[in-house]
Amino acid sequence: MIENMQSVLAFGLPGSWEWMVVLVIAVLIFGRRLPEIARGLGKSITEFKKGVKETENEVKDAIDDADEIAEASTEPPKTEPENQD
Repeated sequence: MIENMQSVLAFGLPGSWEWMVVLVIAVLIFGRRLPEIARGLGKSITEFKKGVKETENEVKDAIDDADEIAEASTEPPKTEPENQD
């Protein structure tokens, strides 16, 4: 069974010549629009990474706030020493 999967995977992956043909066809079809498409894709990736980083920061802040609240609730209340007159 594993041998069958390996042969299917090896057969299904395109080689270097296939990628060259795909690249040539893409240039012929899209022509001048290809740099615009690549630029838009780059901006999209940048915005996605920015959004992920903002989300990570918000989660870290929420965890820090929850830790502070948990620490404050577990500390014993502070009492003033009694004056002995």
